[in-house]
Amino acid sequence: MSHGKTEKPFNGVELEYEFDEPPRKVWRAITIPEFRERWLPKEALAEAEATCVTPEREVSFRMRDRESPFLESTVTFRLAPNAAGGTSLRIIHEVTDARLKRMVMTAANNNSVPVMRAA
Repeated sequence: MSHGKTEKPFNGVELEYEFDEPPRKVWRAITIPEFRERWLPKEALAEAEATCVTPEREVSFRMRDRESPFLESTVTFRLAPNAAGGTSLRIIHEVTDARLKRMVMTAANNNSVPVMRAA
């Protein structure tokens, strides 16, 4: 039964990490360009500045592929203190390119028979 609630499809990946370091230290590693550059090069970013920031909780960046079709995506880092005094980090990388809304994405192994249209 449907309750009128529709979820938009998620075109991305979510990763979760636990660190011993406090959130403030992890936040610095994510937001200071010199530190971030070691693992997220500026060439991967569509623009150097963050698109959305909630200080010491969440930051998002726009990314763009360097190769055709040059799809755009958003990577969001969410931090939260964990029970051990460290940091829980969730990385959400989602393809947000408007061109994908026109494409129908199906799994390569969907076991359906290909159908050809008659002319």
